[in-house]
Amino acid sequence: MIKLLPVILVGYLAGCFQTAYIVGKINRHIDIRQYGSGNAGTTNALRVMGLKLGLLTFAGDFLKSFLTVTIVLLLTKDSLSAIAAGFGVILGHDFPVFLNFRGGKGIASTIGLAFALDYRLGLLCLVIMIVVIAVSRYVSLASLLLCISLPFGFLFWQKPSGMEMCFALWIALLGIYQHRANVKRLLSGSENKISFGGKK
Repeated sequence: MIKLLPVILVGYLAGCFQTAYIVGKINRHIDIRQYGSGNAGTTNALRVMGLKLGLLTFAGDFLKSFLTVTIVLLLTKDSLSAIAAGFGVILGHDFPVFLNFRGGKGIASTIGLAFALDYRLGLLCLVIMIVVIAVSRYVSLASLLLCISLPFGFLFWQKPSGMEMCFALWIALLGIYQHRANVKRLLSGSENKISFGGKK
């Protein structure tokens, strides 16, 4: 585990690049964390800043994970180092040191990680998000189902080592933990459905 700390740290620093925060500052002169749900992620960016900037936020959060994991995989030829780096990216996204550890929930970055590890796993995550959102309009429900499905898809397609599987489970559990308030609202029937605010 100690030998993985450098790649986790590299991933963490990459994850600290907060797309929603930067997009909000440049395009709206706002701190996205002071609006909507207070979350620096794609869903809140969609609600507060509209579809165009929301998709830009998704792209940035997706790419920082996809590129980091891909580069680590190419340099090390080691899938354990790659998923460890991806875990670091998600930690950095969720708890960015430069923004007082207040970031997003890591779903776009998780999808980027999935695509970098195996395109089939990435497609599974993407299809779950699209279908569940289209049917229910609940992004949080789609995110939770993605997190639950991720370790199973990883196990099925990758045949991972025990340590690799541990990272997949940690990523899934972190995603679920970050949505704990959403779970309560879903159970109480008070969760908001997706809508696109702001200028397009």
